[in-house]
Amino acid sequence: MTLFTIKARDALRIELLEAARVDSRITGAAITGSASIGNEDLWSDVDLAFGVRDASEVAPTLADFSERMYSNHGALDHLDVTSGAWIYRVFLLPSTLQVDLAFAPAADFGARAPTFRLVFGSARELPPVKLTNTQELIGYAWLYALHVRACIARKKFWQAEYMLSAMRDQVLALACVRHGLPAREGRGMDALPSNVTAPLQDALVRTLDAAELARAFRTVTSGLLREIRAVDAEFAARLEPTLYELAEIDAAIFV
Repeated sequence: MTLFTIKARDALRIELLEAARVDSRITGAAITGSASIGNEDLWSDVDLAFGVRDASEVAPTLADFSERMYSNHGALDHLDVTSGAWIYRVFLLPSTLQVDLAFAPAADFGARAPTFRLVFGSARELPPVKLTNTQELIGYAWLYALHVRACIARKKFWQAEYMLSAMRDQVLALACVRHGLPAREGRGMDALPSNVTAPLQDALVRTLDAAELARAFRTVTSGLLREIRAVDAEFAARLEPTLYELAEIDAAIFV
């Protein structure tokens, strides 16, 4: 098996756009993702979006493009992700290339983020995607904290690590929002300043035992409270006693 090349990736993108151009059902096509802003590298995938004349034609158009991906390019599998009227079908090719093809009715086809470059046809003016809700991130963080404490107590150490990692992800997402970076899927984490990420390195779990999980839990909790203070100091003060009470568990009693 050979890793895909930039040349092969570009050729596939051109082929798919040309197939869309001659498809009477498609009213517009756009390059999305990193290629739309000239930020591709060797590991970038193919991201395309298509407007479809009528909502009733989205499914058959998607089916035809899927057949092309399987028959002509040997796709191994695909995953569907929906967002409102949009459907994103993500293909895995034998070369390890990821191909994301998004379809939406023409009435809903347009830029929802800066990473959208119309290649042909028309697109609507749409409101931007809502910013990440910090209160929701905080809420999930303390919810995961409750589960971390319970899982350690029950000696469910794999599940405790899972919940702890999820809690840490919320903390880093809060930091991304504060620094104006993408908060979804860890996209902005590597661009965070070291004074944010360095303390959270101690939140990584090194062994699956109660004492180690409890240690990492305290680190994540401290990081969470730092980020909450940056959003709402009064709210942080209200949560702080309870969060620290959760994290100051005596791991010895669970052994």
